[in-house]
Amino acid sequence: MFEKLKNKWGITNNFQFWLIFFIFAITGSSTLFVKRPVFALLGIDSSTSLWVVIPVYLITITPAYFVILMFYGTIFGQFKFFWEFEKKMFRRFRRKKKNPNI
Repeated sequence: MFEKLKNKWGITNNFQFWLIFFIFAITGSSTLFVKRPVFALLGIDSSTSLWVVIPVYLITITPAYFVILMFYGTIFGQFKFFWEFEKKMFRRFRRKKKNPNI
């Protein structure tokens, strides 16, 4: 399983592999620290409806996650990997053009 990911990501050594996993872990944890003050500022608490929480989370915290990921990726010398990772993710978010031949 690890070898498959290493090949997919173009990683040659185990140190870089575990460093990337570490960066993903600290980014996820850091996102929680960002979420608390943002939600407090917007007045969102445990009694707020999920119909409000989910869109606000997607609009505010998801972009923050990508910024934090690039920050840690740069600090730990993995900018190139995470830049390519984010470009790939944003390509998935883009709307696909309809085929006019169908």
